[in-house]
Amino acid sequence: MGRLRDKVILITGGAGAVGSAVAEAVVRNGGIAIDTDLDGRDGIDHVLDVTSETDWQRVIAAVGQSAGRLDGLVNAAGIAELGTIEDTDYAAFRRTMAINVDGTFLGCKYAFSLMKRAGGAIVNISSVSGLIGGHNLAAYNASKGAVRLLSKSVALHGARLNPPVRCNSVHPTFLEGPMTDALIDPSPNPAETKAKMTRDIPLRRFGKPSEVADMCVYLLSDESAFVTGAEFAIDGGLTAK
Repeated sequence: MGRLRDKVILITGGAGAVGSAVAEAVVRNGGIAIDTDLDGRDGIDHVLDVTSETDWQRVIAAVGQSAGRLDGLVNAAGIAELGTIEDTDYAAFRRTMAINVDGTFLGCKYAFSLMKRAGGAIVNISSVSGLIGGHNLAAYNASKGAVRLLSKSVALHGARLNPPVRCNSVHPTFLEGPMTDALIDPSPNPAETKAKMTRDIPLRRFGKPSEVADMCVYLLSDESAFVTGAEFAIDGGLTAK
């Protein structure tokens, strides 16, 4: 039957490791995945710049016209840049906030027009960096912390509707894939850096995009009908220390 049978799910960052894993999991569980990304490669249903209000309006209108409803949204588009408060330039800070925060805000805002018709679920991909700080993650910490509390505000608003629109945030640690590689590769000794990062995780490995996708399936499904405004760490025990 499928845990997401016939549910229409819009996914941002569909060309990325997490976004593509979520799309695969949605389809595997019987749902209809609508993939969006700034990169209009094969498999992407709509080109979407998540920082563009007009792009969001266009995509939501297209989904409404083609599907007539929207049952779920996964805001998976995001970037990460290393930098302390002193060496992060303002342009980099604004770029990170625009994609990670503005993109999530706009997605939630415009998805409501379709989702409040029959209820639904929003999953915002934050990070463990939205729960704990890092000395060299000034912009990323700020953006992912904002996503965490924005999700709670959205959840409280959605709970006032009938039927409700739920919203939760997911907080992965380092995941296997290009985003983590991009953080590691510039270091003087990437292998040593990766080994140290792995040792910091109690389960002694990086996470997998598929593990984040599995959590998203739960939060999009009716199994989580009484779950909203919550945060879910997928971090191998990192934040338990």
